[in-house]
Amino acid sequence: MTIDWRSKGFWLPHGARTAEQLAADRPSIFGGGFTWPLLVVRRAAVEANIAAMAAYCRRHGFDFAPHAKTTMAPGLFDAQLRAGAWGLTVATANQALVLRRLGVPRVLIANQVLDHTALSWLAAESAAGGEVSFQVDSVAGVRAAGAAGGARVLVELGHPGGRTGVRTLDELVEVARAAVGEPGVELVGVTGYEGQLADQAGVDAYLDDLVAGFERLTRDGLLPEQPIVSAGGSAWFDRVTDRLAGLAGRARLILRSGASVTHDDGFYRERTPFARVPADGSLVAALEIWAQVLSAPEPGLALAGMGKRDAPFDEGLPVPLEIRRGDGAASSAEGLRVTRLNDHHTYLEVGDGVELVPGDLVRFGISHPCTAFDKWRDIPVVDEDRRVVGVLHTHF
Repeated sequence: MTIDWRSKGFWLPHGARTAEQLAADRPSIFGGGFTWPLLVVRRAAVEANIAAMAAYCRRHGFDFAPHAKTTMAPGLFDAQLRAGAWGLTVATANQALVLRRLGVPRVLIANQVLDHTALSWLAAESAAGGEVSFQVDSVAGVRAAGAAGGARVLVELGHPGGRTGVRTLDELVEVARAAVGEPGVELVGVTGYEGQLADQAGVDAYLDDLVAGFERLTRDGLLPEQPIVSAGGSAWFDRVTDRLAGLAGRARLILRSGASVTHDDGFYRERTPFARVPADGSLVAALEIWAQVLSAPEPGLALAGMGKRDAPFDEGLPVPLEIRRGDGAASSAEGLRVTRLNDHHTYLEVGDGVELVPGDLVRFGISHPCTAFDKWRDIPVVDEDRRVVGVLHTHF
């Protein structure tokens, strides 16, 4: 991997470096070879999160196929697979193509695929022995897969007001029958997504419906001998392992939680299942963005050089964590609050008694990692002294 003037945050106006060279040199991000804003990944936090989720899945009898669309970073894919992940999940056929070219053995596409070009490629992958499966929620989707040469599919159960997926068990059976009867199409299981539901009662009721759907398809002889049953975003995976536990031994149970690899300081910090069941594990925020204060034009207001091009903002604004002065002295960012973002500016409310001057650096935590990685081509991996020990390259 070559890093040069095209890599945001790396300051290389002349020449280029490889990720291996940077890892060998271990430069500090404050040493002049980087500029602001800069997204970094803390190695220790990522390693702890990957180990925590691998242990959690083993303990509960689930396989893990984390959602790769969160990061699209091969370095993290490799680490998750080495830790025992059964496969990886993606959202699109294009992402599945990336993973297959990277050598990922098993890929779940958590979507219906209807584009004939992509379906033809999927059919060829299946014919060549590749385990690439996708979801269907309509007879039309099944027929499109058959017309393109066949596919491995999972029927998807949704819920009212949710995203994709059939809304009733009768429809689930109808789509499953179509899949079993379509030449070239192989029905491998049933799947769903509970992440958009607002409370535990709603999540449990939906997951119970998913189990009931599995039982109906089993009674009707529509599922294979060891079908896949898959669910699990990053907010309710404790309920998934609880409500699907009764299927152990009768199905391959697969959890898909993707944001867990880096966690965050906002959306998932508040919603992680480990906050409800701390004895079952913990996750650590691994992403941080360093940005420089560009202006302090009036009392109570400062502008940092970071914006929507750099940080996620769809599920909460960045969270100020630390102030670093020009001499390297660090202090808490308590009293700072992000109020809004422009394309390249962050508006900071500066509380009484907080000193913030142009040139200071602010370390921000982020909210919602799924819209953080796509804004960066190359991302330094750092140790706890903020020395670079690797570089992640993203494929968006």
